[in-house]
This record gives sequence, C-alpha cells and structure tokens, in this order.
Amino acid sequence: MEMLSQPRNCANIVVDSLYNAGVRLVFGIPGAKVDAIFDALLDHPDIRMIVCRHEQNAVFMASAVGRITGCPGVCIATSGPGASNLTTGLATATTEGDPVVAIIGSVSRLQSTKRTHQSMRALDVLNPICKGTIGIEVEDQVAEVMLDAFRVATSYPRGATVVSLPLDIAKSVSNIPAFPSASFRLPDLGPSPLPCIESVAHLIEEARLPVLFLGMRSTAPHVVAAIRNFLRLHPMPVVETFQAAGAVSMDLVNLFYGRVGLFRNQPGDKLLAKSDLVLTVGYDPTEYDANLWNVNGKLRIVHIDYQSCDFGFHYRPIVELIGSIEQNITYLAKNIKDVASQSESDVCRVLYQEFHSWRKTAIPKERSGPVKPLHFISCLQRYVSSTTRVTCDVGTVYIYMMRYYFAYEPSMFLTSNGQQTLGVGLPWAIAASLVQDPPCSKKVISLSGDGGFMFSSQELSTAVQLKCNITHFIWNDGHYNMVEFQEELKYGRSSGIALGGVDFVRFAEAFNARGFRIRSGDELESVMREALAYEGVSIVDVLIDYSRNQDLANHIIPEEYE
Repeated sequence: MEMLSQPRNCANIVVDSLYNAGVRLVFGIPGAKVDAIFDALLDHPDIRMIVCRHEQNAVFMASAVGRITGCPGVCIATSGPGASNLTTGLATATTEGDPVVAIIGSVSRLQSTKRTHQSMRALDVLNPICKGTIGIEVEDQVAEVMLDAFRVATSYPRGATVVSLPLDIAKSVSNIPAFPSASFRLPDLGPSPLPCIESVAHLIEEARLPVLFLGMRSTAPHVVAAIRNFLRLHPMPVVETFQAAGAVSMDLVNLFYGRVGLFRNQPGDKLLAKSDLVLTVGYDPTEYDANLWNVNGKLRIVHIDYQSCDFGFHYRPIVELIGSIEQNITYLAKNIKDVASQSESDVCRVLYQEFHSWRKTAIPKERSGPVKPLHFISCLQRYVSSTTRVTCDVGTVYIYMMRYYFAYEPSMFLTSNGQQTLGVGLPWAIAASLVQDPPCSKKVISLSGDGGFMFSSQELSTAVQLKCNITHFIWNDGHYNMVEFQEELKYGRSSGIALGGVDFVRFAEAFNARGFRIRSGDELESVMREALAYEGVSIVDVLIDYSRNQDLANHIIPEEYE
C-alpha cells in the first residue's frame, strides 16, 4: 500500500474502504450531511445501495448481513434524527454479537460547536450502546478510522461501531488511500494452553452426564464443523440457546434436547440441572442469564469461548478455554478417549421422550377454530427445506418457534434474543434475500406477531421494489400477547396490550404484495402451500389461538431439582 498517493475525495476513500472490507451491500437513507457518500456509491460497480424507509430498519438489515455472512453489515444515516434513529438497531447488534459499521453524517467542523441545523452530539448518544464510536477530525484520518471501525466490529465480542463524518471532510480530499483488503482481516486466534485443554479432556472422560451447551458464538461455519465432528466421535447430549439454532445437524438430532431460554421449564433445562459437567461453547449471558439455569450456582462448568467469562456466583467455570473455539474443540475431539453413553442414561431417555412428546398432539383433531401454534409449526416444518432461511420476530411467536421449530444449519433460523427487539423479522428477511447468489433467487420465510410486524411494516415497499421472494406469516391475535400472558400471570389481568384495526391482506395489496388469510386450522395447509409457492412478496394473516399461552411460562423447574 502506498501511504501517500494522488489526492482523492474523502467520500470515495470511505467507499473504497467499504469495498476492500468485503462490503457489497449498504443500507440507509440519504440526507444533506451524507449525500457525498451516496454520490460516491452511485459510481461504484460492485456495491449496491439499498434505500430503506427508516434508519432503524437499515441497521436491522445490516445486522442480518453481519450475522449471516460474518462480514460487517453497513448502514448510513444523516445527522440529527437520522443518527438517533439508529439507536435501537445498533444496541441490538452489539448485544447479540452482529458486526455492523454505521456511518453517520455530521455538521461541518466550523459549525460543530454552534447551535445549528441538525446538530447533535450523536456519538455521545450512541457510544454507550456500541463497541466503538469515533468522529473523523481531519481528512487524513478517513482511511485509518474506517479500517479501525471494521476491525473493532469483527473482533470478539462482535458488535456495532459508528463513524461520524463531517460534511466538509466528506467533500474534501486526502493523500492517504483506503487500506488494502488484507488489513481488514483480523489475526487468527490459537488454542488455549495445552495443560488447560488436557484438564478439560479428563473432566469429560470422568463425567457421568456431560452436556454440551451451545451459545451464539458457536455458529460460525468452521466452529460448527468442529462441534459436529466432536459429537460424531464422542456423542453427548446437546442443548442450544436461541441464537445457536442450527448448530446441531439432522444426523445428530438424536443428541439434541432442545433450546433453552426465558423460562426454566424445558427438557433442556432439566438436562442442565442433572448434568455433572456443562461445557458452554460460545455462550453469552445475554442469551439466557446463568441465574435462571444455574439457580443454586452448583453446576460444574467449563467455559469455551474467544473471551473470558462474565464471572459471578451463578457462572463460575472450573476451567476456561480461551482462544480459537474451533482448535480447542478439535483438540478435545482427537484426544478424549471415552465419554459416558447417553443411551445408558435413564435421565436422557426420559427427557428425550419429553422433548419430542409435543409431536403427538401437534395436529389437532378439531380444526374449525383459530390455528393452534404447534399445528402451524408442524405444517411449516413439513413444507420448508433445511436450506430455507427463516427469520422470526419477537413476541409469543418467537417463544413457540424457538422451542419447536427445528433448524439443521447455522444462521438459517434467526431471531433477536439478547434484546428481544420487535420489528426485526421483515428487515432481516430482506437482507437474507439480498445476500443470496443471485440476489432474491430463493424463498425466505419470516414470521411476526401483529404487533411486531407494524414496527417495520413500511419495509414491505422495499421488499417489493427489490423483487424479494419472501413469505411473511403474521400470527394475529389483536394484542401484544407476549406481554399480555405474562401480565396475567403476575397480576391476574392485563393492560396496555390491545391492538387490532388492520386488514393485513389489504395492507399487503396496497404495497403491491400478495395477501393471504388463514382463519381456521382446516385452511392452514392449503393456504400455507399456496403462499409458499407464490413467487414474490406475500403476507399471510394467520388467526392464531393463544388460549394455552400461559403454559409457556408455567411449570418452572423447582430450585431443588437436581
């Protein structure tokens, strides 16, 4: 790299940096303080600019790109309210480990200390929710700041970074060009010290009921490959957090005891409670607080991750393997001699049967009323291939889907867990469509409740104009139901949860999408097949039966359960 070259416009240096970092999609909304970047993007043959309907949704789309591809997703917003509208999306990305780089405009340096149009101390607003925020102060910083933003976003724990570019710098020039692609790649991590890995191998060999507990940082393709190889050589029970969905492949499903989160009432929770050695892999406490699954703080835990743990009473690992998860798991796979057989465990047999027992009653005999959640999931599972990406918004729909929908490949079933952010379903589906090769060539499925859908429903226009192939199912009960049933459990009544008033079929048609409606269980299969066969963007309004929802939070495992 020649550090001094012919002067180049700073907005072009920003765009050159994006390209060298591997960025091919940029999401955002234009404005006077960032239009220089939009103008530079207009001439770039390999970066596609996606204009969104709200900055929050632009971050959602960028974070989905980061989660799916591993390369930071990029979003752009103008100064003032454009920058502040990024807040929820950036907080979600940072909490949930999605690499994102946000570029925001700001007033010129001359005006930065004055009370002027669209001035805001945006970095002060965004800094607490991001991994890093930096304002470019001179032209020759542009290349270095862009490089640093990407390296910080992709280092563990991954998250969001923000670059603030003043209006006058964007239109000025610098002699320092964008750094080359190799500069954006972080150095590889190595394994933990050999004595630590060997001590874990001995712990596993001596354990009566070791359990593999997979978290959100276990889903990178190379890590998943190492975990699957480990399980084929040394079968042991596995549970996943919601964001680890898809780490267990179809051929290993006999080792899978479900996903855990929110409420300590699942077979996987019971398995963790009975285990004498829990091996957490890429686990983050934001996914499922340790005080909820290790109530008494007595479980023997091995922490396997890129970073040291958040140590406390309920999470006190006896060993931490810090470094390359892939290399540490691979070493264990090669050097463990023997693991206790789950087929000989009465606990495993009982819990495995309990986990799969719902299938017997998933399809109701009486289907004339609203659709039962498990009936819907059972049908969707039959009609969707393992290579179809599914995005799920937050709400009661997310609890049901994360517990009962099976995914067999990483990053094929996405949800917001650490922040439980409403509105991600449709924007994530749009991003999932755009990262396909070629773009929008395969069906993507998204789901939400009627409340969550309206948080980002304006992006229906974006999806249609981009010619995405998305089927979005709305579980409609006319309420914020995830709040409703928990209020009823606490207070015996609910408040502030009534919605309704939207005809989602006509809403879809207003955006030139196709609208479908399922009013009863006996319509479910035929309408679902028709909607999934439709090429383009469609909305399916599903009248859902939430009469048994309190069961989702009932039957909490008692503290003394061991």
